[in-house]
Amino acid sequence: MLVVRLAAGAAPAASLALPVAPGAEGAPATLVAPARPVPEQLAVECAAMVKQAPHRGGAGSVSSLPRPLGKPHRVLLVGVGGGAEGDWRAAGAALARAASRETALTVSLPAEVGAPAVRGLAEGLLLASYRYRLGADPPGQAPQLRRVAIQVDDPGRYQAALATAQAVAEVTAFARDLTNAPAAQKTPAWFVRQVTKLAAKAGPASQLKVRAREVAELRRDGFGGILAVGAGSVNPPRLLEVSWRPRGAGQHVALVGKGITFDTGGISLKPAAAMKLMRKDMAGGAAVAAAALGAARLRLPVRVTALVPLAENMVGGAAQRPGDVIRHWGGKTSEVRNTDAEGRLVLADALAYAATRLRPDRLVDLATLTGANAVALGKRTGALYSEDADLAGELAAAAAGAGERVWRMPLVEDYIDALGSDLADLNNAPEGGAGSVLAALYLREFTGAARSRWAHIDMSAPSWAERDDGELSRGATGWGVRTLLRWLGSDVAIPEE
Repeated sequence: MLVVRLAAGAAPAASLALPVAPGAEGAPATLVAPARPVPEQLAVECAAMVKQAPHRGGAGSVSSLPRPLGKPHRVLLVGVGGGAEGDWRAAGAALARAASRETALTVSLPAEVGAPAVRGLAEGLLLASYRYRLGADPPGQAPQLRRVAIQVDDPGRYQAALATAQAVAEVTAFARDLTNAPAAQKTPAWFVRQVTKLAAKAGPASQLKVRAREVAELRRDGFGGILAVGAGSVNPPRLLEVSWRPRGAGQHVALVGKGITFDTGGISLKPAAAMKLMRKDMAGGAAVAAAALGAARLRLPVRVTALVPLAENMVGGAAQRPGDVIRHWGGKTSEVRNTDAEGRLVLADALAYAATRLRPDRLVDLATLTGANAVALGKRTGALYSEDADLAGELAAAAAGAGERVWRMPLVEDYIDALGSDLADLNNAPEGGAGSVLAALYLREFTGAARSRWAHIDMSAPSWAERDDGELSRGATGWGVRTLLRWLGSDVAIPEE
């Protein structure tokens, strides 16, 4: 993983990055004076380059000034836009890629830069440098960048911001690793082992605990949805519980994440094209588990319980069938009309258990639940459902600060009748379109007394990136981890010094 550190008077690496800001009212971009002045000749060259640069200081734009006989031998002029945290995050991501052929990079920041700028820059560098590859790199294509020094006037002043960025990037990378892992490796038991390993490093054992319910316990306690979805696989289901319980914690937040480690669609089999990326169908579960571990790593003063119902939705002689009736935890029943609408069946168990047994102050679930999410909102935005305007606003603000996006969607009461069944309390695959809305309405039926303080985020589309895009690397994005950590109590915005 890329190593990012703070430095005061360290000599510049062979490659140096300097920030560029847009000019006022369409004027040319300007070089931002760094806290550590550069040599006069280099300053003259950079000023001339800024005037000729194709970009005008927009966040994440980069121009390269080669200096083959000079030191540094290359200067990267990176746009920082208006200087908000997100602009610096875009700048960091752009530098991670522009300097990927270098072994080291120094980024020289202006004097008195705010802590959010350092956090954003570091997050962008770390997140964009993430890669997941099991095979060898093609010759000459492996990134070389290993070290970045962020040059500031007073490193001690920004240490907390850098530490936060590093912790957030680490658990986001963990969620990406879980989601990227091939499904043949990623059984429910394997998922539990990975979380248990990281938990041993993330927080004190007396306050951070991991528990996994296996089949016998799931059957004894009535988790019928998890058992039904996992019945067709040779890899048994689990219910993972990660609990961060710091001393003196005030609020208790329960997080629930869909954990389908591979989804064939079951007997209602998916087409081949729709199945090829179904190893990502546990991205919501990865996000909430990583967020709980991140809360421990950051020592957030809030109690967090993350529940991840884990199952493989496979075809087999014991698999559930359309027309079956499932009894969920707590007693509510569902008629299975489509075995490919399985995520809501496992979430129903976990939500009912969380609402009734854990009695949290807030209940939030994340799930790669419907393709309708992508149709409505595209690839970079999650669909947010909640009856609690304050909770919805908090999550939207946290997402915006983290560089993720949500859009609040309606829970349309007129659609409730579509959830009815002649056999059971509900059916899992109502007809009539509005797929994401109907799925959210179905989940709401299991939130009990927590309904007024519950939120659901359908994040199927933004959980995966088809190409490198800003701080996102191709593949799993770890979407939701950064939003949850901001919302849970890490600084939604680090105060300016």
